[in-house]
Amino acid sequence: MKIYFDGGLRPLPAGMEIAVVAGGRAHVTRQLGAGTSMEAEWLALIAAVRLALAQAYREPILLGDCLPVIRQAGGRARTPPALRHHLLTFQALVPPGSALRLRHVKRTQNLAGIALEKGCFTAG
Repeated sequence: MKIYFDGGLRPLPAGMEIAVVAGGRAHVTRQLGAGTSMEAEWLALIAAVRLALAQAYREPILLGDCLPVIRQAGGRARTPPALRHHLLTFQALVPPGSALRLRHVKRTQNLAGIALEKGCFTAG
């Protein structure tokens, strides 16, 4: 199952927002408070993992357009100390031996990013 994720940042008071798209359904959460765009990307990735686990998707492929977060989560890049707690949350969620895969896609191919831009909303 392909699961797209994206995080964004709007000027306050809105702040961080995330979107996860799976099975043709967009799950958008807005007004997550102050933060950085990198924090929003991490929150989106964590939400995508939680959705994959809740739906018991077999061999989920998590697709995002933020290459630094994908590399950090995959252990191919150093995670800055300010974001380390997000990495630890991600690692705690992913079961040992999981078939979960992380992939980078272009911004124009990221359905979650498109959902954020177009204002799609499904509570979640």
